[in-house]
Amino acid sequence: MHSTLSLLRFASLLLLIACGSPSEPPMGDSLGVDKATMDARVRPSIYVPVKLTADLSALSDGDRRMLPLLIGAAQIMDSLFWREAWGAPDSIPEKHPDAELRRFFHMNYGPWDRLAGDLPFMDGVGEKPKGARFYPPDMTDAEFEAWEDSAKKSLYTMVRRDSAGKLIALPYHSFFAAPVARAATLLEQAAELARDPGLKAYLTARANALRTDEYRASDIAWMDMRSNDLDLIIGPIETYEDQRYGYKASHESYVLVKDKEWTARLERFAKLLPGLQRGLPVPDAYKQEKPGSDGQLGAYDVIFYAGACNAGGKTIAVNLPNDGSIQLQKGTRRLQLKNAMKAKFDKIVVPIADMLVAEDQREYITFDAFFQNVMFHEVAHGLGIKNTINGKGTVREALLDEASALEEGKADILGLYMVEQLREQGEISDGVIMDNYVTFMASVFRSVRFGASSAHGRANMVRFNFFMQAGAFQRDAATGTYRVDAEKMQQAIGDLSAVILKLQGDGDLKGVQELMAEQGTMGKELQQDLDRLKKAKIPVDVVFEQGLDVLGLSSAR
Repeated sequence: MHSTLSLLRFASLLLLIACGSPSEPPMGDSLGVDKATMDARVRPSIYVPVKLTADLSALSDGDRRMLPLLIGAAQIMDSLFWREAWGAPDSIPEKHPDAELRRFFHMNYGPWDRLAGDLPFMDGVGEKPKGARFYPPDMTDAEFEAWEDSAKKSLYTMVRRDSAGKLIALPYHSFFAAPVARAATLLEQAAELARDPGLKAYLTARANALRTDEYRASDIAWMDMRSNDLDLIIGPIETYEDQRYGYKASHESYVLVKDKEWTARLERFAKLLPGLQRGLPVPDAYKQEKPGSDGQLGAYDVIFYAGACNAGGKTIAVNLPNDGSIQLQKGTRRLQLKNAMKAKFDKIVVPIADMLVAEDQREYITFDAFFQNVMFHEVAHGLGIKNTINGKGTVREALLDEASALEEGKADILGLYMVEQLREQGEISDGVIMDNYVTFMASVFRSVRFGASSAHGRANMVRFNFFMQAGAFQRDAATGTYRVDAEKMQQAIGDLSAVILKLQGDGDLKGVQELMAEQGTMGKELQQDLDRLKKAKIPVDVVFEQGLDVLGLSSAR
């Protein structure tokens, strides 16, 4: 067993782990086309193209007619995220003579490389603002703190200055009024075509939410859907883009088709959450909340990504809604994006394993284990604690911009904890636990390549460092490959689960920041191994070829 001090030091690694108003100039306006030159970091080849398709043969005529409407609404979310992340997507780089730079600019929704710690790849743009476009570029932290307006911390406001130069909070539904109205109308038109009553109710409620920034009713309607064949995630959802405070949600959308066969295999696991919560390896105070057991697990093929989820590294599973009160009341829906997941496994995880996993353990690299690990990562978001135990408010409020990385770390480690427990209970019988362990290790190498700007990438880099120091991962210097020690892996999973849950429950922002500063570096050995992957031209992530034409629906408008 590690000492308490050692565990706290390990915990620090968790944090290394997903057009404004007319008066403001577009970011980068001073960058002249004649001065913009392609940087060595312009590297679209790190993304392997994947056609985003699915079997649509089982959809009704009404559902097929809905798809252009849903994709149209998603494209509007894409345009809003451009404005939150950079500015107009057709700004300066569109005129740049280098096609590779233009491609990379679009992949990153701006001139900063999202898989390289947001380094700029164009001259003149400077560092990426921590607050993206959510705040005035000249606003200081002291000014923000002194500003007395409860709306400043809202997920759904843009902070700007009025004519007198004072800070004001503008609701999304008014700041983005025209495009939001168009998206809401498309959802209402789709609702008229929907045969499934749950989907019809959700689309209607979500249209109203876009117009008002009141999302609770539509989140509950989304939770209540059971028999839908199509699904849509749309709106301002995650706060990863706001790296300054972690307050502001970014616009995004997924258009999804349910895989009924795989969904049937998953549904029973959501009911097991309360029992798993009771068994967490922490004192009772850190597991006093009861997770909702009305949540759903489902497998979907995603046919369109837009906005935040399409920027840089691509999400392969979602766990929503984020509203902690709804999670406690009803649980969450965890959607596994099976076709995107399979693409990453085949094109990235397997080639990485062939280079970095010990040859005698490569037999444990399986898609079923990859699917389980990702699935239970999402389920594990529902475990633990949403509110601090010492009056500091919610975990998100207490840990500010560090909350997302720590939460991703929690989900990673508790996902493995859940797999262990469910195998012991006989709820998972296919394969063996080493499948999950070794596939997880290979996936860590995949995710740490996302860079320091990604909460998921930072979380997985932490996992690597923790397990290496615990002896759960071991490197053979002669071959440059890694293996898993199953006994030490099990011990490390329990140890790290306890550390993470305590950090969250205590809301100890200062302690986490201090530990991060002390432990937050990538070792030279790991970097050298990642460089081997780069030299072998193993892609870092996928980029989607998507849309109505790819689906064969261009005439369906």
